[in-house]
Amino acid sequence: MSASSLHGDYAGAIASPSQILEKDPAPSTANTLESQLHVQRLDSGYHAWASIVGGFFVTVVTSGYTSAFGVYQDFYTREGNASASSISWIGSTQLFFLLAMGLPSGVLLDKGYFRVTLLLGSLLFVFSLFMVSIADRSKYYQLYLAQGLGMGIGGGLLYVPSLAVQGHHWRARRSLAMGIVVSGSSLGGLIFPIMLNKLFNGRTGFEWGVRASAFLVLALLVASNLLMTSRPPARAANALNAHKNMKAILTDVPYMLFNLSSLLNNWGLFFPFFYLQLFAILHGIDSNIAFYTLAIMNGAAIPGRIVPNYFADRLGPFNLLGPVTLVCAALLFALFGVKDVAGTMVFAILFGFFSGAYLSLCAPCIASLARDPSEIGARFGPAYLISSLGALTGNPIAGALLGSTFPWWKPILFCSISSALALVIIVVTRNLVAARKKTHLV
Repeated sequence: MSASSLHGDYAGAIASPSQILEKDPAPSTANTLESQLHVQRLDSGYHAWASIVGGFFVTVVTSGYTSAFGVYQDFYTREGNASASSISWIGSTQLFFLLAMGLPSGVLLDKGYFRVTLLLGSLLFVFSLFMVSIADRSKYYQLYLAQGLGMGIGGGLLYVPSLAVQGHHWRARRSLAMGIVVSGSSLGGLIFPIMLNKLFNGRTGFEWGVRASAFLVLALLVASNLLMTSRPPARAANALNAHKNMKAILTDVPYMLFNLSSLLNNWGLFFPFFYLQLFAILHGIDSNIAFYTLAIMNGAAIPGRIVPNYFADRLGPFNLLGPVTLVCAALLFALFGVKDVAGTMVFAILFGFFSGAYLSLCAPCIASLARDPSEIGARFGPAYLISSLGALTGNPIAGALLGSTFPWWKPILFCSISSALALVIIVVTRNLVAARKKTHLV
């Protein structure tokens, strides 16, 4: 939803101070005036900027830590704890719940339980990470319960609400605000792979390496709980009915097509984040260099998550999502030609930037499909639940295709085709949204 269209929706409804004083509003009018004042307070103030900083910290420790799972994938695989496919189920389950928990947590956000959800998610995420440090790595179920289920559910209670709550504070610059928040994922994905690789392979060892990262996570989540606030707008009766009518949301064709494209793209998008370090080592690249591939990829994603969102507020998020997806699909195909250090580093930089752009543009795309601001949280939940199915199954499928002989062409082809199919659906969705809104700036 563009800034101009939102301005048109609300500008005629905002009364001047003198008009407000002349009337003794009825309860419904009072709700309208409260909603008007909420709109006037958007895009500025301490709470708006504090929520961006708090949300940034949340994505550093949730999505950012998940982006570093490639370190665990490499460590567990080479330690011989389980097959590559079985280990990838741990990271995929964590990623699945990180997104899928957006359904209940989005509803809780809309109902005013943001702080409770944030606190519960923080406690569960930190507790589960400490449990990883004392788990018996020879017993697969312990790693799966702590790192897959515990950290996934805890992170899911944090991640989506921290994104969606930005819609309570920002309107004209909403895409940029969400881009800044999501860029925390890239910073976490830059810090944690270097930190974990150095600690796991140094004198500190696995157990205390995990604990050290858990203490850093704890500090950032404490700050997030202190900084972030929710400020939901008062809803008119028709907006409340629209929110309750989940059937209308789930039968919105552009919305469901977008969700399908996200599912397909997630089959391929996270493959490099799980397997690039292992891919580099098995292709003969020195491990001291390969250890930095994840950090480089996530570092390149930082500008990728911010710069496109700056232009999305002006050009429309869907207009940028299509070209970004095209480049991601092309880069996945290009993995067929990556054989040396230079090729690996160039791929890590380019894929990091454009995958980061894709992931950060998804949130404003979902928000722009909402017909009323009060249903943004309700839209985020099903969208992330559906897309999480791709995140859950994509990397285990890639791991199964690799098997024990590691024929890399099989998962590369699978991931590339999935991303290309997602691109086709995104183009169709963009055209439908443009026709609905009667503007090409979507």
